[in-house]
Amino acid sequence: MLKCSHNREMTHLVCQHLENISRDALGKHQKMIKQYVRRRNGVYALYRKEKLYYVGLAKNLRSRLKCHLHDRHGSSWDRFSVYLTIGEQHLRELESLILRIVQPVGNKQKGKFPKSEDIGRRFAKDVREFNKYEEGLIFGNKAKKPISLSRESKIRRMKLRAWFKGTKLRAQLLKGGKVRFNGKVYDSLSTAAAKACKRRTCNGWTFWKYLRAPGDWATVDHLRK
Repeated sequence: MLKCSHNREMTHLVCQHLENISRDALGKHQKMIKQYVRRRNGVYALYRKEKLYYVGLAKNLRSRLKCHLHDRHGSSWDRFSVYLTIGEQHLRELESLILRIVQPVGNKQKGKFPKSEDIGRRFAKDVREFNKYEEGLIFGNKAKKPISLSRESKIRRMKLRAWFKGTKLRAQLLKGGKVRFNGKVYDSLSTAAAKACKRRTCNGWTFWKYLRAPGDWATVDHLRK
């Protein structure tokens, strides 16, 4: 079976964790804990009476936890947990995600997503268009169906990309489902994919990917589900 898409090695985020450890153990068994978290990246959580008090990230967990024994949080927590991660690429976003959902009392900052798109405005616009459409139906006025409810909201002009034999390929989905690739226009996603693979056939819906959200590329097949 021909696989026309590029497969990358996937790695997990959390590789080890240590949960619900008493504050006293951090001092009493510091050397023991040190061998686990020294010079390790990760996210940690401080608890007070079984309730989350503070969440943070660190490139050196051992140093940060030791610091929290004596800083302004020193007397505010009694247990802790650590989650060791592979690398530090997503640490900042992971911390922001936790802060925005849980909102621990000890954290002053809310957390930011600098590369995330806030789709709240788009949702509000879709709601207004839908309400206008429903009002038109009720009073017998000509009402144009909101694009958010139509198939065109999914299959639209967009940039495409794919990986084949280690090479990144770029294309563009045009109106009507046609695809522009390497300066030529093809009648379908699969025709363009077959040309890109230099094969007789290739499933273009699973070969090509589109930018679903900032940094999030998904196969075009998702648009049909």
